[in-house]
Amino acid sequence: MIQSGSSIEKAYAIAGERYAEYGVDTAGVLEQLARIAISIHCWQGDDVGGFESDAGLEGAGIQTTGNYPGKATTAEQLRADFEKALSLIPGTHRINLHAIYAETGGKKVERDELEPRHFANWVAWARSLGIGIDFNPTFFAHPKAESGFTLASYDSSVRRFWVGHGIACRRIADNIGRELGSPCVNNIWIPDGYKDTPADRTTPRETLRKSLDEILSEKFDRSNIRDSVECKLFGIGSESYVVGSHEFYLGYAIRNGILLCLDMGHFHPTEQISDKVSAIFAFVDEILFHISRGVRWDSDHVVVLSDAVREIALEIVRGKYLDRTHIGLDYFDASINRVAAWIIGTRSMLKALLFALLEPWEMLRDFEVGRDFTSRLVFLEELKSLPFGPVWDYYCLQQDVPVGTDWLGEIREYEKKVLASR
Repeated sequence: MIQSGSSIEKAYAIAGERYAEYGVDTAGVLEQLARIAISIHCWQGDDVGGFESDAGLEGAGIQTTGNYPGKATTAEQLRADFEKALSLIPGTHRINLHAIYAETGGKKVERDELEPRHFANWVAWARSLGIGIDFNPTFFAHPKAESGFTLASYDSSVRRFWVGHGIACRRIADNIGRELGSPCVNNIWIPDGYKDTPADRTTPRETLRKSLDEILSEKFDRSNIRDSVECKLFGIGSESYVVGSHEFYLGYAIRNGILLCLDMGHFHPTEQISDKVSAIFAFVDEILFHISRGVRWDSDHVVVLSDAVREIALEIVRGKYLDRTHIGLDYFDASINRVAAWIIGTRSMLKALLFALLEPWEMLRDFEVGRDFTSRLVFLEELKSLPFGPVWDYYCLQQDVPVGTDWLGEIREYEKKVLASR
């Protein structure tokens, strides 16, 4: 239902008065929210296919489901779809690329031979939009990953290939950051592990440590690149043992002064990564979050405004970690309109951050320090029903994007005029 600007402004004014009763300046909060950039993953737009081959995720240890029409099959289509999504999301954000989205002019280029020039079109496009780019080496969906092992492989030729890929990707990320004047987060995730119980847990981890040391040996300016490592509890084909576990990468990140990536889908279903945030920030400078939604397993459903997402946002804001945090999305759903999936997930993450920014944390902490736990609980519950929605609507109006579900009409038109012809 389309609302008028005046009705949105009136509702916002009333909401602002309510929040002011708790000492919250909604105008200041919206200014702060507008400075937060979400790194939106390109692979939602084409089901993690990339442009290297037509095989897609075959043998990758991950999978996407669904066959909704209109999937992007070229870089031009993917960029057009992404631009459409950005036009319907408030704020200025980033795009997150995988190495398999290189544009090689139709020539076969092995992953360990990729160069910055293969991403020149992406950089020029991002510059024209005034957005940043983040990057990921692609350690899956490749013949040399069929064994389930890459950087931790016992096969020295396989390991050397993947080390070469990691080195090449860091050079690409460094160039991206330098060209765009914004640090490019280069995140390493590998699928290495065993389906069943291993006899030797030690050697693969020692091998992985050696491989990472080789990849990270070249020094770059941190104003251009931030290196990150991403853990996982289990994956398809690595249900019993993952080499790059949380404990392994936590130790590696601390020792080497790099980022740790926490993916919401990579932990036990009963674990909340929000519980880990303040503990990890005590020992690492920056954290990369991959916001996802696992349903029973690491299934990468579209992000929604869940309690888990809201709790992550609250921990980031309460701990004053925003300037040490990189927030990225990571999911792929081919059962619904792919452009809409980007919009739903990004808006949901921004809503979670807005909810957190509107919290009168100092008041709650004063109750806590004074051991007035009754008041703390009373107000924590009361804050959940404050008029958060009108503040979000006003933010969308302020950012000149559709309010509420009004954006869905534009997506339906885009589907008819653009996606349906593919």
